[in-house]
Amino acid sequence: MSGNTSHETHEFPKQVRLRKQAEFDRVFGGKAYAADEVLVMNGCRNDLERSRIGLSVSRKVGNAVVRNHWKRLIREAFRTQQGELPRGLDMVVRPRRGAAPDLHNIRSSLLALANRMIRKLPENCS
Repeated sequence: MSGNTSHETHEFPKQVRLRKQAEFDRVFGGKAYAADEVLVMNGCRNDLERSRIGLSVSRKVGNAVVRNHWKRLIREAFRTQQGELPRGLDMVVRPRRGAAPDLHNIRSSLLALANRMIRKLPENCS
């Protein structure tokens, strides 16, 4: 057999993505953010049993190939760590200017920032 048989199947359904402009506006309107050397995260609580993610990768990061690479890595980090992330958090994530797109660093950063974010958020934001 090839592949890792002990690997859990993780999904990335529409229910865990921020898709509407109003959802992004609500997160940015909450004015809560956390950052490290890899990622910048804006966050807001939601009333759901899961966290959701939105991506904001601007042209300042690089050309389309570089931006798409960042988006794939951030989505993969979120997808494979959903069980470890705090529940009830809507987050918009973007790469830090000058950071290198590395999956291991993105995974560590995403988890640390989400945990820091959920601790400092008020019970609700709108």
